[in-house]
Amino acid sequence: MKFLLTNLVFTLIWGAISASFTPANLLLGFAAGALSLWLIRRELRPVAYPLRPLRLLLLASLFFMELAISATKVAVLVLRSNMALKPGIFAYPLALRSDFEITLLANLITLTPGTLSVDVSDDRKTLYVHALDCADPGALRRDIAGGFERRIREAFER
Repeated sequence: MKFLLTNLVFTLIWGAISASFTPANLLLGFAAGALSLWLIRRELRPVAYPLRPLRLLLLASLFFMELAISATKVAVLVLRSNMALKPGIFAYPLALRSDFEITLLANLITLTPGTLSVDVSDDRKTLYVHALDCADPGALRRDIAGGFERRIREAFER
């Protein structure tokens, strides 16, 4: 039943992306979705995270707030006649342990202007982040720990 519902969502997305909701196109989208789900069937596992809508909303609002602030800071930096930047890569010690949480943190950091997740150490204890202005890596670490990482832990702790 879950695969059928997922495939129906895929079919609707297919129709929206192709801008055609003809029966033939929807049938093609349904077949492509079914094939995709069949190919990844062994990788699909049930998600054991509890659903916390308010905490997810807080995480999303934090992201959009950080997005607006970072975009403004980057725009101001770029428009200055003398860009006194100190770009660099710093190591961020991870408190998160699951692959999902680490991936979410890395993506939120990458989607925020001025920062980019570069790599995760093999032991999954360190995330390497490139910052456009890395003059104070300690402050950047504190911002990530008190912001994204804290909200992810609150939203997805078991």
